[in-house]
Amino acid sequence: MREWQSLAHVKWECKYHVVIVPKYRKKVLYGRLRGEVGKIIRQLCRQKEVELIEGHAMPDHIHLVLSIPP
Repeated sequence: MREWQSLAHVKWECKYHVVIVPKYRKKVLYGRLRGEVGKIIRQLCRQKEVELIEGHAMPDHIHLVLSIPP
């Protein structure tokens, strides 16, 4: 069953799959940097009122699933 969200005049379910890739896919996202990137992404989501549904950090890219209101 879908979990529709609503505003005053609309019901919606917008989910986006975002992949962040560093230049040339260098394997730089590991160790301490991986934790710092996670904190920064969570902070940005709070500021922009975006729900972070899921996120995975790999050595050379980051996958995010975001729920963003229309």
